[in-house]
Parts: sequence; C-alpha cells; structure tokens
Amino acid sequence: MSKIIIFSLIVLSMTSSQAEELTLKHEYSLIAKNQQNFKCDGRKYCSQMRSCAEAKYFIKHCPNTKMDGNHDGVPCEKQWCRK
Repeated sequence: MSKIIIFSLIVLSMTSSQAEELTLKHEYSLIAKNQQNFKCDGRKYCSQMRSCAEAKYFIKHCPNTKMDGNHDGVPCEKQWCRK
C-alpha cells in the first residue's frame, strides 16, 4: 500500500507528460510481472477475466478470444480496461 502512495506522490509532482509516461511504464511492468501467472485455459470473454492485465495477456497469447469487439487492441473496455 505504501508503494502505491509513494508512486502517486511522485506522479503528482511531475508534468502531465512525465506522469503519463511513468504511469504507462508502471502499467507495462505490472503486466509483465503478472504474465507469469496467466495461462491460456479456454476462457475467452471479459466476464471471465479478473483484471485488465489478464485480459491483455489473453488477447495477445490465447486463441479465439472475444474481448476486443471494436478491434482497437484494447480488450474489455467497459469492464476492465477503460480509456
């Protein structure tokens, strides 16, 4: 929890472009860290996912997913990966 608070304080002290870049790097590192826990197991719908990172893993690595209806590369936009 304290890591999240510290990260938030750092982001607040930056310019918006610096903060956006740091936030994206942090999100990608979380995705990379979480990928080791994900595996293709036949799930294909957003309702079966538990996070945006999991949904992103599934559309990238697993066949026949049904999570990117508008084909923009962002899965589960209503449930997990809001813009």
